[in-house]
Order: sequence, then structure tokens, then C-alpha cells
Amino acid sequence: MQSVHLENGVVTVRDVPVPARPSGYALIRLRHAGICSTDLHLQRGYYGFAGTPGHEFVGEVVECDSPEWKGQAVVGEINLACGTCGVCRRALGRHCPDRTVLGIVKHPGAFAEYLTLPEVNLHRVPEGVPQHLAVFVEPIAAACEILDQVSIWRGVKVAVLGDGKLGLLIAQVLQLNGAQVHLYGRHPEKMRLVEALGVLGKETGNTVPAASYPFVVEATGSSAGLERAVAMTRTRGTLIMKSTVHDRISIDTAPIIVNELTLVGSRCGRFEPALELLAGGKLILEPLIQHRFALSDAPQAFARAAQPGVCKVLFDN
Repeated sequence: MQSVHLENGVVTVRDVPVPARPSGYALIRLRHAGICSTDLHLQRGYYGFAGTPGHEFVGEVVECDSPEWKGQAVVGEINLACGTCGVCRRALGRHCPDRTVLGIVKHPGAFAEYLTLPEVNLHRVPEGVPQHLAVFVEPIAAACEILDQVSIWRGVKVAVLGDGKLGLLIAQVLQLNGAQVHLYGRHPEKMRLVEALGVLGKETGNTVPAASYPFVVEATGSSAGLERAVAMTRTRGTLIMKSTVHDRISIDTAPIIVNELTLVGSRCGRFEPALELLAGGKLILEPLIQHRFALSDAPQAFARAAQPGVCKVLFDN
């Protein structure tokens, strides 16, 4: 089968055997997969990654232990937990200290014709949802995680920094939850994509409104975004940090302490609310897909995804 390989910043396509399916796992034929910012960071050296990346996917189950999964269109949670440790017993398997992570940590990713995942990680794609849009479930879940962590009341103004792939999804999820979202970014044409939901786009200039928002979500994907987000959060406000970047971040902690800000790290989320939102059909997703490639064109796909201003790039298989 064809499999994308990433090592030392170089993207290649290899012919490798179909992966063996352990007991309790499903063998999944890839249908669609999305390149996200994490994949691009892996290419730049994040985690010292070498292997097959990719964790945003939709596929068809071709082999499994449980017959109800056979032939189903599925998405999959990316964290493979041990299931027995104290963290797992608290239903927090995505934080299991012994977990592997699809396409990131010690488990081959979704940018291949076939992949494996435990059956417990699988979720059916809701009926009526176009399969290629199901690649957004994982990042939608990451956006929904904010609402599991922080109580954001209806009508409150929330600043979202970053008009990239994740920022656009976060803005939509919070707006649909009743917040008044101000989306700060550098690409007016991208921010206009979500205006129909009531999201107010604001171009990021040299200055930002100081201490103006009770809630700020930092999703710029850059090391400079956090300092700007701190400046925008009002006294005793909450700053939700979504960016995972390879660079070390140096920041002045004085305003965080003096203004008594609450910092919340936020990563993966539950798939259930994301699937419910996807099935509801209110999210604006189709315009976010700008380019589609075959797996055999992976080098070109990664190059395109890395260009400034590009939104979602898909693999179709």
C-alpha cells in the first residue's frame, strides 16, 4: 500500500505492507484525511518525528472483531490509552501517561491507504454527513473541549486569536454556543467565511485592545501569539491556550500574576459533541477546504498546506 513518510523535514511516499491488525483493533481503509498545523510542525521537527503522520481522517472498516463495525464509515479518537491506569479510570484516556497517539507518538498515522485503531476509539459518521467533511471531527472536538473546560456564558464577548484552520472552527463553535466572538487574524477573506454565523472578524495590526476580553482563545500557532493574548485578557479573565508549537516560548509573567489571569491549556476533546454539531449542519466547513490531493502527491500537498493563508488541504483515497 502507499504510505506517506515524514523524516528530517522531507515528505516521501513509500510502498509498505498493509498493517497487521491486533485483536481488538479495526483495519480501516482511508477515504479522506486532512493536513493540520500539527502535521506541519512535525515536518519542522516537533517531537523529533519520523514515520507516517496524519490524525484527521474518515475511513471504512474492512476488518474487525466486532461485526457491527464492518463496512461502517468511521472517524477515530487519536489517543490510544492503556485503559487501566488511574487517569484512564477517571475517563481521561486522552491524558493517559502511557498513551500512543495516531500519527504523532508511536502509532502510524492516517496518511496511508490503510491504518489501524482500537475499536473503542471509533465513532460512526452520522448519516447524511458528506464523508469528506468528517475529517473535521477531530479539530471540532478540540474546539468543543473549551466548553468542557471553561464556563462561557451566553452573550459574552470572546476574542479568538488566529484565523487558521483551528481558529476558524473555534470561532464557529463558540458563536453557536451563544458567545459573541471577535476573530482576530491577518486574512480578511478567511474571516469572512464565518461571518454568516455572526462572528466579527478583526484584522490584527501592530496593537491590540488591551485588557478588553473576559475570555481569550489563543490559536495563532505562533510563539508570539501568547503574549498578545495575555495583553488582551482583562483582569481576572481566562486565557485558553490552543497552540502547540515547536519553539520554546519566553513570556513576561508579571501581567499574568498582577492581573490574576487564569491560564487553561486545551488540547483534544470528546468526539460526541463534535459529531452532534457536524450532524446539525450549521458549521461552515466546505469553504475551508481549498485543495485536494492523492496520497501519491503528498510532497506537493504538504508544500501547499504550508503556504501562508492556505486553509484545509485534504487527501482523497
